[in-house]
Amino acid sequence: MSFPGWIERQIKEAEADGAFDRLPGKGKPIAGLDEPQPELAWLAGYLKREGVDAASLLPPSLALAKEVETLPERLRRVRSEGDARRLIDDLNARILRAHALPPDGPPFRVKCVDVEATISEWARQREAEATAVPRVQPTEPAERRGRRGWFRRR
Repeated sequence: MSFPGWIERQIKEAEADGAFDRLPGKGKPIAGLDEPQPELAWLAGYLKREGVDAASLLPPSLALAKEVETLPERLRRVRSEGDARRLIDDLNARILRAHALPPDGPPFRVKCVDVEATISEWARQREAEATAVPRVQPTEPAERRGRRGWFRRR
């Protein structure tokens, strides 16, 4: 028996056993089937459903440029200077490695990150966050908080 024939037989047996009877959306039209779709909309939808970051599909030159662009955001989550330096050093090592390799994709124009300048900016932002006064929302007086709903108009 051929492979496609075996698959067809498996599907027919599953249908006969009722394996497809309680699938979600059974008997309903597929949403957006008749609407025109942009060229790569299916890919964007698939990546979103699977939780894949689209940046992982970029060629190395663009992926590293994106990493440099998002570095300040990633550094905000780092709590120690040593971890921040390791993050920057790792990025710089990959940038240097990419410069040494033949180009793969668009021209590679990413420069290494200035470690000391980035660390001093990271430290300045951490200090500013630590000294910022947290904004507290004003609350109602205590006597009004607990009394809601006790009086009903007739």
